[in-house]
Amino acid sequence: MCGIAGFSSYEEDYGICRGKWEEILETMNQVQKRRGPDEDGIFLDAHCGMAHVRLCILDLKRGQQPMSRHSQGRTCTICFNGEIYNMKALRKELEAEGAIFQSDSDTEVFLVGYMLHGENFVKRINGVFGAALWDSDKETLFLFRDRAGVKPLFYTKYRETLVYASELKGILAYPGMEAVADADTLCEIFALGPAKTYGKGVLKDIYEVLPGHYLVFYKGKIRDICYWKLESHVQEASFEETVEKTSWLIEDAVKLQMLSDVPVSTFLSGGVDSSLVTAICAKELKKQGKTLRTFSFDFEGNRKYFKANRFQPSQDRPWVEKMVKFCQSEHTFLECDNIQLLDYLYKAVDARDLPCMADVESSMLYFCSKVAEKNKVALTGECADEIFGGYPWFHNPKAFETQDFPWSSDMKVRQTLLSEEWIHMLPMEEYAHSAYEKTIKETPLLEGETGTEKRRREIAYLNLKWFMATLLDRMDRTGMYCGLEARVPFADHRIIEYVWNVPWEMKCRDGVVKGLLRHAGAGKLPKEVLWRKKSPYPKTYHPEYEKMLGDRLREVLADSNAPVGQFLDKGKVERFLASPSDYGKPWYGQLMAGPQMLAYMLQVNDWLEKYKVRISLR
Repeated sequence: MCGIAGFSSYEEDYGICRGKWEEILETMNQVQKRRGPDEDGIFLDAHCGMAHVRLCILDLKRGQQPMSRHSQGRTCTICFNGEIYNMKALRKELEAEGAIFQSDSDTEVFLVGYMLHGENFVKRINGVFGAALWDSDKETLFLFRDRAGVKPLFYTKYRETLVYASELKGILAYPGMEAVADADTLCEIFALGPAKTYGKGVLKDIYEVLPGHYLVFYKGKIRDICYWKLESHVQEASFEETVEKTSWLIEDAVKLQMLSDVPVSTFLSGGVDSSLVTAICAKELKKQGKTLRTFSFDFEGNRKYFKANRFQPSQDRPWVEKMVKFCQSEHTFLECDNIQLLDYLYKAVDARDLPCMADVESSMLYFCSKVAEKNKVALTGECADEIFGGYPWFHNPKAFETQDFPWSSDMKVRQTLLSEEWIHMLPMEEYAHSAYEKTIKETPLLEGETGTEKRRREIAYLNLKWFMATLLDRMDRTGMYCGLEARVPFADHRIIEYVWNVPWEMKCRDGVVKGLLRHAGAGKLPKEVLWRKKSPYPKTYHPEYEKMLGDRLREVLADSNAPVGQFLDKGKVERFLASPSDYGKPWYGQLMAGPQMLAYMLQVNDWLEKYKVRISLR
């Protein structure tokens, strides 16, 4: 994977003062360098500038970017962040049409495919990407994003210039740009965070290319084109046929995503999702006489302090050990201590450019940094819960009765530490409900679908558009910050499309959570792992960590210049710190409870300070 950035304007001739514009491109590269530590490059045309930093995964010697190709008097240039998993099949098809390739890079497949077939070629790609393509002949810039939104791509219109980048920091590196927070920004942070509205960049006037969309920028005008969206239709296959198709899709997605010129590894929690991915990878590598490297994550002291609850019924390590033995993998147990967890809260803000999932994200960032010391590519089990209905809110009657985001339904809890002044000033409930209603209205329902099944489909769509997007952002930023490409086979669009239309009684066969996925994994895993009760990503239960968070937040609030101080009520904070934590009642998802609220506020302060965020409510 890589990082891209650039700009385009028809009011400028970048050939004039060329050195100035090249220096800006170099700066945009530099701030995203962690995404691509191996190589970097720039491209400058009269009306387009492109910058690229590269993490070398495929064709290590000939895949340099920005990549230009010339054919029949035309010149096109591409900056590509991502992977095309069906590149071999596409390349054969293009070669059959007469295409001649100069490299073995998947980037060139995209570029040549566009030059032969135009922008609609994106529909033939199975992969993850944020890509910028400049057609010099048409003087047109295209910004493409993959179907599930696995890879990020932000943009803004600054005066007459379109500025884009893989991360917000890339856009903020453009001269004249600043981080401005308006009322919508603050509602995103306090009412929706760590989620964010799809299509928005949170900061004022910054947006993201929507998943399954591409932008066309020509003569100063932007067109937004949707090339993929979910559609609902009746699925009439038998359960046996559905299991067979699901099993094949998962296996094929994993095998495709093992495409790499460097060794691949997997994250292994001992749950059914990561275990399936690991078992398929291990089997494929054994055919080649190779051993899979696996990694698991936990927290120092959890064997002593772990508290089972309805969200997290068991620890992972015993199950990881079963899978390591079963797959005969080369395994590394990684642990994060309290100091590392706290320190990485701030690095996680650097990686995401926003307050994020508190220690859930900081720990993942720490673990990715350790994995990256041994491997550049890791396959994960992310996204299975959103697609196959694994979360509690798919099964909780309350989620069917409450017209709110099922993972964050109580705004009062979110306002626990906020001052009354800001609670009254910000329309948090209205903002969140409006965002929720927008998604509900977009849900592709079956004709005549009503009642429970209608609501179930709405919950599933909310998960894909919001919760899965948050976790994909977490996975991309924590991995790429460390120079690690973390892949998500379950987010293959073929799996999303197919399982979307599988009836619930098949997804939850015999009332078993993710029953379809478990049946699809039959014969691939030990039975006890295959039917293990769901337990999410681990978190620390160490009491010292919560104390450290409290002390750190007190220090922040003691500083009259701390920017988060204007939003918090010190009395509320002290009462909150004095009360016992309830780990069983998260305020976001399954993992973010009392301690994570403290950590989130520390991240908000760090973000406001570090990014020099200017508050502007006018």
